[in-house]
Amino acid sequence: MDKVISVSFGEVALKGQNRYFFENKLVRNIKNIARGMGETKVYKEQSKIYIEAEEEYKEELIKRLRRIFGIVNISPSYRIEKDIDEIKKHSLKLLEEVRSKRGIKTFKVDVNRADKRFQPNSVELAKEVGAYILSNSEGFTVDVHNPEAYIYIDIRTNCYIYTEKIKAFGGLPVGTNGKGLLLLSGGIDSPVAGFMIAKRGVEISAVHYHSYPFTSERAEEKVKALAEILTNYCGKIKLFSVNLLNIQKEINEKCPEDEMTIISRRFMMKIAEKIAMKEEIDALITGESLGQVASQTIKGINVTNSSVKLPVLRPLIGMDKVEITEISKEIGTFETSILPFEDCCTVFLPKHPVTRPKLEDIEESEKALDNEKLVEDAIDKMEVYEIRP
Repeated sequence: MDKVISVSFGEVALKGQNRYFFENKLVRNIKNIARGMGETKVYKEQSKIYIEAEEEYKEELIKRLRRIFGIVNISPSYRIEKDIDEIKKHSLKLLEEVRSKRGIKTFKVDVNRADKRFQPNSVELAKEVGAYILSNSEGFTVDVHNPEAYIYIDIRTNCYIYTEKIKAFGGLPVGTNGKGLLLLSGGIDSPVAGFMIAKRGVEISAVHYHSYPFTSERAEEKVKALAEILTNYCGKIKLFSVNLLNIQKEINEKCPEDEMTIISRRFMMKIAEKIAMKEEIDALITGESLGQVASQTIKGINVTNSSVKLPVLRPLIGMDKVEITEISKEIGTFETSILPFEDCCTVFLPKHPVTRPKLEDIEESEKALDNEKLVEDAIDKMEVYEIRP
């Protein structure tokens, strides 16, 4: 009998002929997070992944596995021979271990046979194991509808027995669905947007805009800290830090005051697109939520969209602040996001920003600006950081 960690995946199993590409990427992502945690072995066995790890690292390894996209459940398991007597004996032993920790009285045996050649079938094996437990212990009863504990038996190349399914985030393995550039502010929304798109298998880079010295260095450190939290889910992140101050000064001097926010936003998108094309990134990602602020009306988003040709992914567009905040707390970015450091959007903030902008009016105002030079100058002076978990 060996102790292993079993990993179940949901959507990945539905990928047909492409399934092995997703599975292999998931295995690589698991190996990456297991580095520095002693001797580990990761292997696939009939639509599941198993990890042999040193006992002292298992708790931390399971904690990290929960943050790997593509994983649905994680189970500390026993790997035993496919022998009915062995299965019965270890099922009882495992159930006694659960009772010693939680004082449970009812149980259910749940059998899954990936190896259909194994006999008896799943229903018969569950009955046999259940009967053995009842005959060789005291105080247990079977409850097939609402048991206090499950005995899960997976019949594959080997047999695996476990009682616990630790829920993970699901989704698709990062690196299987292209690349995205996240416009990362210091607020609550954009880190959540990055998390949600990474969960769909997208490899994330990020661009942050600041207005130093009008905004502080601590504000930028806060963004780096948010990026570092995201790396727990996405892996390393390349962070581009762009000073927007000169552009904001030009807009403030030469454009109508009420268009400051929307024109600044268009510059952010243009700069992001330039960086994305240079880095061979497929899409931009924003944390916009419809109606949340002045630039996030339908007309405002339409004007912002028209400044770029790359697809813009907005995973939060139909969510309200409460929903977004709940996710930020769950993924651990909330406490950092609410630190009271200013961001570039507070610089030259108009008293009454336009909320129903017309594209032709905005483009007319932008004629007063040397758009290309302002974008190129900002990119030339940007700093680049590699943020690692």
